[in-house]
Amino acid sequence: MSGRARLALCAAAATLMAACALLPLVDQPTWLFQTVLLVAVQTGVGAAARRVPLARPLTVAAQVLVTLMLLTLVFARQQAFVGLVPGPDAFRHFGDLLQQGSDDVSRYAIPAPLTDGIKLMLIGGVLVIGLLVDTLAVTFRSAAPAGLPLLALYSVAAGLSDGGTDWLWFLVAAAGYLMLLLAEGRDRLAQWGRVFGGAPRTPGDPDGGAVAPVRTGRRIGAVALGVALVVPAALPAMQGGLLDGAGAGVGAGNGNGGTISAVNPLVSLRDSLNVENDRQVLSLKTSAADLSDMYLRIVSLDDFDGTTWKPSQRHIVGVPDVFPTPVGLGTGIKRSTVKTTVTAADWYAQDWLPMPYPPSGVRISGNWRYEPVGMTLVGDHGQNTRGETYQVNSLDVQPTADQLAAAAQPPAALKREYTKVPSKLPKVVARTAKEITAGSASHYEEAVKLQDYFAVSGGFQYDTQVEVGRGPDAIATFLKKKQGFCVHFSFAMAAMARTLGIPARVAVGFAPGTPQADGSVSVTLKDAHAWPELYFEGVGWTRFEPTPTRGTVPSYTQSNTPGSSQPDEALPSRGSSTAPSASASPSESCTSQLRKLQACDSPSAAVAQHGGGGGSWRWLWYVLIGLGGLAVLAIPLAPMLWRARVRSVRLGAHARTEEGAAAHTLAAWQELTDSAWDVGILPDESQTPRKAAARIVRLGHLDPAAGASVHRVADALEQVLYAPRPRPVAGLAEDVRRVVAALNGSVNRWTRLRARFAPRSAVQVLWAVSGRWAALRARAVAARPTLRRPSGQQG
Repeated sequence: MSGRARLALCAAAATLMAACALLPLVDQPTWLFQTVLLVAVQTGVGAAARRVPLARPLTVAAQVLVTLMLLTLVFARQQAFVGLVPGPDAFRHFGDLLQQGSDDVSRYAIPAPLTDGIKLMLIGGVLVIGLLVDTLAVTFRSAAPAGLPLLALYSVAAGLSDGGTDWLWFLVAAAGYLMLLLAEGRDRLAQWGRVFGGAPRTPGDPDGGAVAPVRTGRRIGAVALGVALVVPAALPAMQGGLLDGAGAGVGAGNGNGGTISAVNPLVSLRDSLNVENDRQVLSLKTSAADLSDMYLRIVSLDDFDGTTWKPSQRHIVGVPDVFPTPVGLGTGIKRSTVKTTVTAADWYAQDWLPMPYPPSGVRISGNWRYEPVGMTLVGDHGQNTRGETYQVNSLDVQPTADQLAAAAQPPAALKREYTKVPSKLPKVVARTAKEITAGSASHYEEAVKLQDYFAVSGGFQYDTQVEVGRGPDAIATFLKKKQGFCVHFSFAMAAMARTLGIPARVAVGFAPGTPQADGSVSVTLKDAHAWPELYFEGVGWTRFEPTPTRGTVPSYTQSNTPGSSQPDEALPSRGSSTAPSASASPSESCTSQLRKLQACDSPSAAVAQHGGGGGSWRWLWYVLIGLGGLAVLAIPLAPMLWRARVRSVRLGAHARTEEGAAAHTLAAWQELTDSAWDVGILPDESQTPRKAAARIVRLGHLDPAAGASVHRVADALEQVLYAPRPRPVAGLAEDVRRVVAALNGSVNRWTRLRARFAPRSAVQVLWAVSGRWAALRARAVAARPTLRRPSGQQG
């Protein structure tokens, strides 16, 4: 393999190693496998163009063209000519995907779903970085500046991730960059002979005799790695959606509180509930007669994967002047109109707009979009709630227990979507739900029994110090330990309701706040809350409150008789009014606009993607991810592992024959010189063993005992090389180990670390591979038939 081809391979590997830092940002790693193939094709085109050879600008142009065709093949095949050549339709499709990706980035928390838009941004971004690295390092033969694109790629990933495994991805990216620098240094130095580490050291040389390219590479590498550590920490905090620290929960502010990540509330809710200095988030002025039902809903989580709940992928549209009637709300249900003015704190930056549910209209300035299925508003192009004042008209829906108990079956599509549970959900969840609700006559009675089990009779305790829990056994663990906070209670009740065939989802927002003397209501960080919403045909999505000591239990679920879980069948919600709604409310309550958006009966995109049986393959992804992680870790550790194996073989047992003793002596000498090479004493094959031993003792500053060991190994080598009948020498392995320890003790810490993790002698592997490849090519050329002209024929 030529030096330039080897450098191109290292450039591609460095790009992919830096791209691994993007893995925590999305929930599926499949995009990386596609990226590996595309980067390989991109690199191969560059290598072929340089082999022709083409001029440098033409080489870059060829790679750009092929990269564009590859992206077209993957993302815009139907819009392209013959599925490969992009045209106006393909470019418009790219623009739509990038816009979708931008919206998804601002909408979802880490790890985000792998939508087409996000996938294009990931793969396209890595290909662009790969093209820049290949152009700088290979085409223009300048590997050091190629670290800047790699640094940018890593810094973006580190700035967005939650920081839990940043150190691992930093090591991987750093190893890739150093590998690129070493490959370029070896390629440059190889033009002057087979020397890897520079000229031999002399005692008075302060730089150890390293040649300029290697010394410069060291300095550039040290500076680049230092910048890579500092830049992510210096990046400004980014708020909202994917750019919000999903694992942190507390974002903007002066450290005494922060924003609640509605999209990923598992940790952020817990952090908000545990803040030492509670802070006001919102201030309300409302016309509601009963403030105990004034829940502010931010977003609904309806996609359940067995581990957590998150929002489904939904279409968003412009904010309508009047919102449509909520899905499922019939004409016979009492309701009243409530007007609420909300003022957000100037530090509270939330992408989703907190509102009473169900809203019927919103007046707010700025860039906001409407999600019809959840009836929520989300900020567009960086819009958030910071310092906003807005007015919300909402419906105070007041069903009775009798109406809920008599609810008809929901539409088939809605039931299919909102009762889906993954196969990996522990069986104890469904079994416990059936035991609790045994003997129930309706889904409503089952829902009330579930609520009472968590809030009253089940022996559960409210505790915000309990960890949220990870993995498919999180709900089962909560049911066993019976300690948790609103996330545990709402997630568990919603999951159990789904196993009973009741459509369920989880709402995230704020519980009712505290009335103030001026008539307003103060909502603080500690009012952050999550609760389940169950669907009943004719009523719609209905709130339940399973969390003990939090919020208020809906009056249509309260028992009228002490000790009984059966509520008063005719009891409506407090603050009910007989005034009917001014707007039409069809029983099926699915408007033409919602039908166009497929928001009534069709499952969401995210849920539809998780078809039956998909959970059974999830373990395979975990295995592949684990193997990939081991492979990634093995790459930077490969030189150290190889040297440890070689040392063990060389200094291990040998055959008790003259040939075995001779081979052991040669191996011991090779290990001694390689160990000296690892700490910077380059081998000099022109010297005799005796002179080489004296040189190692002198340059290594070895003590008399270690020096004597070096000379004993050299004497044994001379016996093997020159004596007619060499006599075996015992203890050579111990002598070599003594010398290695003395060499490591005579150098500084950095040199010791380099000798262990990046030993110079490991380059012999590359030399061996290169030599075998050259021999293979020579044999192939020799075996190729040669065409000769007949004698006497003129050319």
